[in-house]
Amino acid sequence: MQNDKNIVHRCSWVNMDNPLYIQYHDTEWGIPEHTDEKLFEMLILECFQAGLSWECVLNKRDGFRQAFDDFDVEKISQYDEEKCAQLLSNPNIIRNRLKVCACVTNSRIFMEIQKEYGSFDAYIWGFTDGKVIFESCDIRSTSPLSDQISKDLKKRGMKFVGSTVIYAYLQAIGILNGHTEECDCCKENNVLGI
Repeated sequence: MQNDKNIVHRCSWVNMDNPLYIQYHDTEWGIPEHTDEKLFEMLILECFQAGLSWECVLNKRDGFRQAFDDFDVEKISQYDEEKCAQLLSNPNIIRNRLKVCACVTNSRIFMEIQKEYGSFDAYIWGFTDGKVIFESCDIRSTSPLSDQISKDLKKRGMKFVGSTVIYAYLQAIGILNGHTEECDCCKENNVLGI
């Protein structure tokens, strides 16, 4: 019989056959993120996820990092048609013309938000006054909060930021902690008072 102390409990959606997925769940998902660089990376990746599985995006994450200049927002904001065409021929990323073009647009708007608020962190966490909302994973894929943020980002001109994408983004950056009650990460974060 196994010792229960050695068993790690995770959210049921984690593909236990994919080490990248396990690592992402255990060390990133639902953990509050406040650096603009990481907030931008996750926003770009979530935009690419639209209509696809997160695992598909996660498996290509290193390819995205290389292709998109390590998610340097200023560099991406300067991408021209030639660079976008180059990206569309790169098999290491998801090659979708609309999403690639949206990344360029979204990077420019991201920088406008940084100028307006001092940082994107101040903007995005301002919607909850810097607080984490605990919301156990269920069948929900949107919320009034994701609706509100999606509406604001769309008004500013961002693309691929519908409420479902933003809901997943808020979970990814830890504004929404969606770890299930059985998950050790949920218990860990509740103990820490995050």
